[in-house]
Amino acid sequence: MHYTKKDIDNLDRVTRIKIINSVTGIKPANLIGSMSNEGQTNLAVFSSIVHLGSKPALLGFILRPTGEVPRHTYSNILENGFYTINHIHPEFIEKAHYTSAKFHQEISEFGACGLTEEFIEGFKAPFVKESQFKIGMRYKQSMDIPLNGTILVIGEIEQLILPKESVVDDDVDLERSKSVGISGLNSYYSLSKLDRYPYARVKEVPDF
Repeated sequence: MHYTKKDIDNLDRVTRIKIINSVTGIKPANLIGSMSNEGQTNLAVFSSIVHLGSKPALLGFILRPTGEVPRHTYSNILENGFYTINHIHPEFIEKAHYTSAKFHQEISEFGACGLTEEFIEGFKAPFVKESQFKIGMRYKQSMDIPLNGTILVIGEIEQLILPKESVVDDDVDLERSKSVGISGLNSYYSLSKLDRYPYARVKEVPDF
């Protein structure tokens, strides 16, 4: 199939969203946990989390335009400055998926979707107890993207909790951690490690 820009623009909204959200390939499936200063927790599934740097350890994620519907995750992050990123595992994919429903601000997706809040002393955001791979983030800055009204939210890793068995030869093996990938709006994938190669140096490139 071949789509031109005109073809893409003429697709119905849902079809266009599904196709364009899928063309980048499988993305990480995560739940972002946050909490207001009043103690109201929030949980939402995100597939846009990206590595931005290792020193400092920065991660970013894309937030859709805030004008369409209230973004409770973002308002909570701006309020108290902390949030969590939690890998999704096969055992609770369905529960994680339904956190994307537009619940009222006074309803916590943790309770509505059968997931459990977990707190670490001194850290002001809830982790997902069911997740074995959790990241505690401190908010650093936001960057507006005028082209489509989205926002790049940037944070620094302050807590990192992962299964001991997922660290192999100083690498994180996402197959062993049973982390899940996502494509489009509602398709989830298991991850299988295919191979491992040494750090690429010009003088060591094989003669293909």
